[in-house]
Amino acid sequence: MLQRGELCQLAQMWSAWSSSVVRSDEQALVRERRKSRAIREIARAVGSTLDLDDLLRLIVGKIPDLMDAERSTLYLLDHDRGELWTKVLQAEELREIRLRVGEGIAGWVAMTGETVNIADAYQDPRFSPEIDRRSGYQTKSMLCVPLKNNQGQLIGVTQVLNKRDGGAFTAEDVDLLESIVSQASVAIENSKLYLSVVKKNAQLLEAQQLLRRRVRELDLLRQIERDIAGATEVAEVLDGLLKRTTALIGAEAGSILLLDAESDRLFFRSATGERSAALRSVTVAMGEGIAGWVAQNGEAVRVRNPSEDPRHNRELAERIGFQPRNILCVPLRGGNVHGAIELLSKVGKDAFDEDDQRLLTIIAARAAQAIELARIKEQQLRDRRLASIGQMLSGVLHDLKTPMTVISGYTQLMASSDDDATRQEYAELVMRQFDVLATMTKEVLAFARGESNILIRRVYINKFLDEMRTHLAHEFDGKSIELKIDARYRGTAQLDEGKFRRVFHNIARNAAEAMPNGGTFTIEVDLEGDQLVFLFSDSGQGIPAELEGRLFDAFATSGKVDGTGLGLAIVKKIIDEHGGTIDYRSTSSGTTFAIRLPMATTSSASNPRISTE
Repeated sequence: MLQRGELCQLAQMWSAWSSSVVRSDEQALVRERRKSRAIREIARAVGSTLDLDDLLRLIVGKIPDLMDAERSTLYLLDHDRGELWTKVLQAEELREIRLRVGEGIAGWVAMTGETVNIADAYQDPRFSPEIDRRSGYQTKSMLCVPLKNNQGQLIGVTQVLNKRDGGAFTAEDVDLLESIVSQASVAIENSKLYLSVVKKNAQLLEAQQLLRRRVRELDLLRQIERDIAGATEVAEVLDGLLKRTTALIGAEAGSILLLDAESDRLFFRSATGERSAALRSVTVAMGEGIAGWVAQNGEAVRVRNPSEDPRHNRELAERIGFQPRNILCVPLRGGNVHGAIELLSKVGKDAFDEDDQRLLTIIAARAAQAIELARIKEQQLRDRRLASIGQMLSGVLHDLKTPMTVISGYTQLMASSDDDATRQEYAELVMRQFDVLATMTKEVLAFARGESNILIRRVYINKFLDEMRTHLAHEFDGKSIELKIDARYRGTAQLDEGKFRRVFHNIARNAAEAMPNGGTFTIEVDLEGDQLVFLFSDSGQGIPAELEGRLFDAFATSGKVDGTGLGLAIVKKIIDEHGGTIDYRSTSSGTTFAIRLPMATTSSASNPRISTE
């Protein structure tokens, strides 16, 4: 039997062991409660945010307490670069660390997908001490587990360093960390998915905004094309273009400056915005101001702060009372630089950007094409006008033969006559030919001014034919040509008498040239319905085949040594001005021209500038 002393000793040992067990259980219970609380906190933390940086910071901040460790790091896998990276470390220290997959313990875990638990990191050949050397921290024990998504794919690695009691991490620690990591993996995947959606939404919104801008730009360019196609003057195009451009790009003011080649200065062709009216009479030299520099160098310029740019024309800004906050200016450049287009003070932004410059450059190029096209048209118009004036002068010189011939004939008759009354009659006839010359001169001057008048008046056909008989007799003098006039209509007509004399003379002269050995020239006048008809027939050789289809074209001639090819072209023009028609039929035995005029010539003539008496 046990002695009493032995029983006491045994009781004391039991009490001590019981107390130890109780204390151990209490400590274990405290640890479990702390871990449970930490797990709940992590669960609440990962559910409280979808921001990846905040999420990593929360997880890394909770793990050391949960694992009773000094430090933890959570690496994410960058698949594109094959690296592990982290930006969030303990104690709110934000630093980015990158490891290649396979480098160090964390890299090995990322490569193999296996958990690593080592008591002394420096004794493990996989450990890379480089990070300790860089951070000044000494790693002892380490627990490193992979993070995998629900498809089992690696997304990162969690690393816990240095157990606080100085020992190694236990199997329970491994289970606990893997449990935490599984929750973290889900949260991280959700965060990545959320960030991906947010990023795609932002990209979609940006794409929508860009699309709207492009649509507005295309609308503007289409409108510019319509303006160019429909405008009669380049000024209309430039004014509309500038207004639409300033509105679309968003500028408070804008101007288009064109180069005057003669003075080598730029003038403000169009301007919009505040104080634009003050620019109308302003010119600047090439190289002067931002616009002058752009026009001279042919380069676009964006100026954020004009007051600090030495190219800025401060004197002009002060004179017109407008100080721009910023400037965008591009050259108007086609084959040559024609000037510049300038936008001032961007609305709602600090300055104009690259997109603004790109769009303005496109618009400027189209404006430059419009300017070049307008200048080409103006030059062509001037060239056509000069050519037309030259043709008209040729026609006038051609028709001068008639009055000069008449004047010469009557002058000779005056010289050979002793009768004063006869001489007076011949003098009056000569003076009338001078009136014809004056009329021709007026026609040339009117045409040079862009005018073309016909003087419609009542003409007595009988009297007109009698006068033409006398004139044509002089035309055919010495040419063995018999003149016949058959007037079945002898009333009045509305026409330009002077120009119709030219019609008669030109057709008669052509007939005489077609009958070099003599023949018959017949004029018939008749009334057919509401048309006055003139028929001119000759017994000549007919129209040459090579002139068929172009007989009334200017300078169309064949076989005439001194011919100009203008006679019938002048006739056609006069008939057109009277609203009439002319055609012909020709055989080897002669040609007949038929002229038909509406009796109401004053209302049907094609030329809008008609005088009547």
